[in-house]
Amino acid sequence: MPDWRELVRHQLGHIALEQAQREEVIAELASHLEETFENLRKEGVSAEEAKHRALSQVDDWKKLERRIQNARSKENIMNARVKCLWLPGLLTFGICMILLDLCQRFGPAPLVLNLEHPPVLLFYTRWLLTLPLAGAIGAYLSKRGGGSLRTVLLASIFPVLPFGVVFLIAIPAGLLLSRVLAHHIVAASFLNLMAAWVVAPGLALLIGGLAVQLLLSRRSVARRTATY
Repeated sequence: MPDWRELVRHQLGHIALEQAQREEVIAELASHLEETFENLRKEGVSAEEAKHRALSQVDDWKKLERRIQNARSKENIMNARVKCLWLPGLLTFGICMILLDLCQRFGPAPLVLNLEHPPVLLFYTRWLLTLPLAGAIGAYLSKRGGGSLRTVLLASIFPVLPFGVVFLIAIPAGLLLSRVLAHHIVAASFLNLMAAWVVAPGLALLIGGLAVQLLLSRRSVARRTATY
């Protein structure tokens, strides 16, 4: 029986993938060709003809190589995005929501700033003081996953991104739909809410993310210096 792995390795041995991924691709394709070969043999087809038919399923090995490389590249990008952004970001979001709930239940009353005409500006100061820790956790996990500087900082401020999108949509929508209140009062109300739930928390989270990024960067430089 043909050595299908060697046959496939001969055709795809130089595919631009990591060694483990290359071997995985070769094993999968070799297994498929071997299965086809065995089925043909069971139908009474000669070994040489069965081998020829199995291999003829691949019209162009170079084209197949490009398709595999593109598919694996997209898969690697998605895996890196999940590992460096979505998982750290969602964990940071969960931590922020738990801290907010604890502060609302057991913490002091929020700081309320009474402004002249728009509604009050409200801050949960105890919550804001804990957010640098949450941002630091998100940034650390993203950095551990190999995230770039931008990805690390996005992971640290991830909890405020959904709120930011909501307010960016709500402000113009509110202005268009407001009938009773003056436009400047509606706009000020949304801006106050955005300051309390996006800007202030985002800055607190970013402080933690920047601190971790700076600390890990210094450690990396110190290690490289020590090796020379």
